[in-house]
Amino acid sequence: MTTSAPGSPHPWRWIPTLYFGQGIPYVVAMTLSVVMYKNLKVSNTEIALYTSWLYLPWVIKPLWSPLVDLFRTKRAWIVSLQLLIGAAFAVVALTVPAPGFFRLPLAVFWLMAFSSATHDIAADGFYLLALPAHQQAAFVGVRSTCYRLAMIAGQGGLVYLAGSLQEITGDVRAAWTAVFILLAVVFAVIGLYHRFVLPRPAADGPVGRGQPLTAGFIAVFGAFFRKPGIAVILSFLLLYRFAEAQLLKLVTPFLLDSRAVGGLGLTTQQVGIVYGTVGVAALTLGGLVGGYVISRFGLRRLLWPMIITMYFPNVVFVVLAVTQPASSALIGTALAVEQFGYGFGFTAYLLYMIMVAEGEHKTAHYAICTGFMALGMMVPGMFAGWIQDHVGYLKFFLWILAASIPSFIATALIKVDPAFGKKC
Repeated sequence: MTTSAPGSPHPWRWIPTLYFGQGIPYVVAMTLSVVMYKNLKVSNTEIALYTSWLYLPWVIKPLWSPLVDLFRTKRAWIVSLQLLIGAAFAVVALTVPAPGFFRLPLAVFWLMAFSSATHDIAADGFYLLALPAHQQAAFVGVRSTCYRLAMIAGQGGLVYLAGSLQEITGDVRAAWTAVFILLAVVFAVIGLYHRFVLPRPAADGPVGRGQPLTAGFIAVFGAFFRKPGIAVILSFLLLYRFAEAQLLKLVTPFLLDSRAVGGLGLTTQQVGIVYGTVGVAALTLGGLVGGYVISRFGLRRLLWPMIITMYFPNVVFVVLAVTQPASSALIGTALAVEQFGYGFGFTAYLLYMIMVAEGEHKTAHYAICTGFMALGMMVPGMFAGWIQDHVGYLKFFLWILAASIPSFIATALIKVDPAFGKKC
């Protein structure tokens, strides 16, 4: 059983900053990069293709996760990686004004994504080592909330800031340079803060020295792929968000593109408010409601209502593409409905991964599940921009509705324990 060392800093001093810091790089890689490249007039095809590759580190992070256990302490990994991520943000700030404004920042985003994925491994492991079991349960909600706050800060606050600076300076590149300088400073402060504040659990040290690494890898991965019905499990993990993975890559371009090409013509600040703030708040609320109803009725009973709730609201994008409303309040309401449904339905996916991971190697098997989850987001997102560039926004959103069919088929094939997720 994990116990806190006497005199350790209280969890409230480091858990909020640790998980806020975990969320920011992911938001930068998945969302902020899309907005920046759109502001820089990069095509939707290139944006969707190349930023989707940034998912890859989260796809393959189970492959090197044992290294975090074998070398140094998780505390040292966390501090070092936060400083490295801060340095990556500083380099992005230097490369945005350069002639290679597309390729150079993309290469740095790639480095940052690998650092962030490794940081996730170290932070989650440190959380388990630094807290006793009862505190792990008590602070899981704090973890999730702070991660969502990072999404609001990134998709909302930083996008709004970039738009405001563009209006003030009249220079898109200067605006994004300033945003990434701010991110670099924030992460330097977070890294230095954690250097002094993170506890030093006695159990936090290199483990497994002297054991054959290859044999351990084979055993863990072999046990996962020998699970009953593994083909159906993998199909569900890869296809549950098949349509949503494509949609997410084009929401921001749709909001920013001019009405003449089928977009809604919002400013960058408006996108920061209606999508990055209102939308993420609705997403968070949907997740909370989803977790509550599953705890009352169980995953099996809620699975179909949740996937329907997740995909049916995508109709709002068809309506928005047809009507092209000018009211940001109306657009924000539509996005809130869609994001609430997404958050509500995604809860079922998370709980299913926990169910699949149950067993002797639950930590490693959950990491493998998250790898397939990221792969299911990466591959569909890569060709989403190409589809939209060829058919336009309206037909693209109609395609999204049709693309939800594989998700329903995969859901129909899986088996769920009737009692799983339900409180006794």
